[in-house]
Amino acid sequence: MIDLTGRHPGVVELAKHFEFEHLPDDLKVVSAVCHRTAADMLNRLPDSAELTVGLRKLLEAKDCFVRAAVAAR
Repeated sequence: MIDLTGRHPGVVELAKHFEFEHLPDDLKVVSAVCHRTAADMLNRLPDSAELTVGLRKLLEAKDCFVRAAVAAR
């Protein structure tokens, strides 16, 4: 879980999409890598337009990685 206390609503909205506990085990492994990166950036960086864009691009990448894992099943 990522601590989003006091974060901008846009950052909160993006961050919730990095949760992965609902996924099957084989997809959790893939998604967890992006979750850890998102959490690390949220712990290191203040809210900004660039953080929001970075999270959005990481989310897009995570979605691609998960789709690749689904296709490889």
